[in-house]
Amino acid sequence: MWQTLLLAFGLMLVLEGLLPTLNPRGYRRTLQMLLEMDDRTLRRIGLGSMISGALLVYVLTH
Repeated sequence: MWQTLLLAFGLMLVLEGLLPTLNPRGYRRTLQMLLEMDDRTLRRIGLGSMISGALLVYVLTH
């Protein structure tokens, strides 16, 4: 189980590193937009991301 979690974490780090590596200016603009958003909008984005991820994991494992 720990091996699977660490593998998933490593894959997440690879994916997170793609945007700043391929398009640093776009990454900065995106971060600036996130800084300007209110907390409620960020929470909704985070919740949507978590639900999407959970559904994807569920579909792929069942």
